[in-house]
Amino acid sequence: MGDFNHIVVAKFKEDVIVDELVKGMEKLVSDIEAVKSFEWGHNIESNEMLTQGYTHVFSMTFRNSEDLTAYLGHPSHVAFSTTFSEAIENILLFDVPAVIVKASA
Repeated sequence: MGDFNHIVVAKFKEDVIVDELVKGMEKLVSDIEAVKSFEWGHNIESNEMLTQGYTHVFSMTFRNSEDLTAYLGHPSHVAFSTTFSEAIENILLFDVPAVIVKASA
């Protein structure tokens, strides 16, 4: 089986400084070898009615489901999850095997 993706779509509480959370997440994924890649983005164009208030997407890629499991149980991830959970109003989370239709150049 191929890569696994861990995708988080977040709606943050109004008083949250998202940049601080993003810096924490960037440090987290840099420190954990199991993370193959990490991307994130902030919605800038979609209509609020379509996004339902969700503003940020975080995507991590892992080589396999075992690496994803190792990441989820890593003490640094467990600790950061507490901080992240306190900052969100709502969240969508998906752990899915990657289906590559067109590979990057």
